Amino acid sequence: MTTRIVVLGAGYAGLPAARRLINRLGDAADVTVVSASPSFVERPRLHQTATGQRLRELPLAGLVGGPRGGSLIVGRIGDIDLAGRRVRVQARDGERTLGYDVLVYALGSTVDVRAVPGVAAHAHTLSGAGSAERLSGALATASPGSTVAVCGGGLCGIEMAAELAESRPDLRVLLASRTEPGAWQAPRARRYLRRAFDRLGVEVLAGAEVREVAEDALVLAGDRRVPYDLCVWAGGFTVPSLARDAGLAVDDQGRIVVDETLRSVSHPEVYAIGDAAAVPGPWGAALAYGCRTGSFTAPCAADAIADRLAGRTPRSFRFRYFHECVSLGRRDAFIQFLHADQTPSRWVLTGRLAVWYKNIVLDSAKVVFRHPGPYTPRRRPAARPAEPAPLAS
Repeated sequence: MTTRIVVLGAGYAGLPAARRLINRLGDAADVTVVSASPSFVERPRLHQTATGQRLRELPLAGLVGGPRGGSLIVGRIGDIDLAGRRVRVQARDGERTLGYDVLVYALGSTVDVRAVPGVAAHAHTLSGAGSAERLSGALATASPGSTVAVCGGGLCGIEMAAELAESRPDLRVLLASRTEPGAWQAPRARRYLRRAFDRLGVEVLAGAEVREVAEDALVLAGDRRVPYDLCVWAGGFTVPSLARDAGLAVDDQGRIVVDETLRSVSHPEVYAIGDAAAVPGPWGAALAYGCRTGSFTAPCAADAIADRLAGRTPRSFRFRYFHECVSLGRRDAFIQFLHADQTPSRWVLTGRLAVWYKNIVLDSAKVVFRHPGPYTPRRRPAARPAEPAPLAS
């Protein structure tokens, strides 16, 4: 009898976790992946979609399936019944209920549109392919000279502002940020970013705390109003309430609290990876949001599941990130290399070489989707989990 494993989400964490589980467990497990989209969404490239660039589609059916593959269900999660070990899914062919022995929760994060009044009603975001395409449509009808306000001085805001200014030089691009954009970077990287913005014509409004997004203006502290024709919100991230609503132990941000093997501290049959998980370590109570960190959790969780099924003690999660890759349009970028404690080093790669470097990093992720390991022989896992017997579907 095989072990039923359901993976919720097929992003930078969920997809490689599913593929690795399929490789590790073979016919000892039945792996089902649930995704809201039939294609993989390259979140680090959504600013390209927003500016009208067409990216190559990556159908999930070809990545999940195959001779030794799993099953893909395209649909949205209704709710999770932890006691009954069931997930309700609204699929294209109607509602379905999936029973599981092991659940991998990888639903990721989205742009927080509730933290500031007016964002949900008046601003565009880069939360997913659909929102990026809607922004693309709005930009296509924007008249020359229109002001596009990008709110947020983090990686998403920086890349969106630069991409927009390069692709639409007829627009006025304004980047509003509480601090200097890229303030956490090394001095050399910050200087390079400022020069790039000057060259592209991006106007930076630093020290701007947006209190409200009105229909036609940003309302800053002190009731100062900054008019705009189109607003793009690139503020902080949040996670769906699904985990909290189901009864999983979560932190104050709603991220699932896990142990050192990415296993839920409240429900041992559930593993959480990517942005959905509050992963503890030397970095603090949780990893930072982002594909750059989330994808590292996938192999650890998959290996922990396979090891426990085989009666072995799994290894603890270890994390070391080496760089931040920042696009500045299609022809420019910079790579900020990091120390072991995640602080920026003085080493910064810039220009066309940095563009090549970032493209290699993003494209290599897709290679990992098809070949997620393991890369060394492992003993075959047991056919049944070392967990309580599954409940009937």
